[in-house]
Amino acid sequence: MEEISFDSVDNALKKFRPYLLRDGGDYELVDVTNDGTVKIRLLGACTTCPSSDMTLKMGIELTLAEKIFGFKEVVQVY
Repeated sequence: MEEISFDSVDNALKKFRPYLLRDGGDYELVDVTNDGTVKIRLLGACTTCPSSDMTLKMGIELTLAEKIFGFKEVVQVY
């Protein structure tokens, strides 16, 4: 398990990105704070998708929880 950093989060999320791209969406990794919060901006189809909260919590957040030591939560920024 990797320590939390911008690069470790970015690398972990690259494995998740194809699922978003397949549906016309994407994300931008905005910030990774020292307390373990990851800030993400959803792009494309994800901005208007009614399932975007599920994508953040059940997709991105679970992916990071499994791979990144010190990860706390994902928050969406606009």
